[in-house]
Amino acid sequence: MPDKVDAKKVDVYKKLLLQIKAQINGDIRSMSNESEGDQNDKGDLSGHAMHMADVATDMYDREFNLSLASNDREILQKVNAALDRIEKGTYGFCLKTGKRIQEQRLKALPYAEYSLEVQEEMDRKGER
Repeated sequence: MPDKVDAKKVDVYKKLLLQIKAQINGDIRSMSNESEGDQNDKGDLSGHAMHMADVATDMYDREFNLSLASNDREILQKVNAALDRIEKGTYGFCLKTGKRIQEQRLKALPYAEYSLEVQEEMDRKGER
C-alpha cells in the first residue's frame, strides 16, 4: 500500500466528515419530528373526511421523506466507515485496488470508498 495521506489533509477531511455526520443526524431528527407532528395532526376536528388529493399528497410526502431518510442513512454509514478508515490509517485509498484516491474526488466526496475509475466501472456493471 502507498504512503499514508498527509496528516494535515486527513484532519481537514475528518472535520468535513464530522460536519456531514452532524448535518445528516440533524436532518434525520428533523424529518422524524415532522413525521411525529404529522401523525399528531391526523384528526380532522371538523368531522369531515380528508379529500382524496390531500390523502395522496400526504402519502407522497411520507414516501419522499422515507426515501430521503434512507439515502441519509446510507451516506451516514459511508461517513462512519470513512471515519473508521481514518482511525486505522487507511483513509484515502481505494478499497478495491489499494491505490490512492484522487484528492479532487475526496474534496467532492470525502466518504468516497473507491477511486473514480473503479466506481465508474462498478456503476457500469451495476455493482454497489
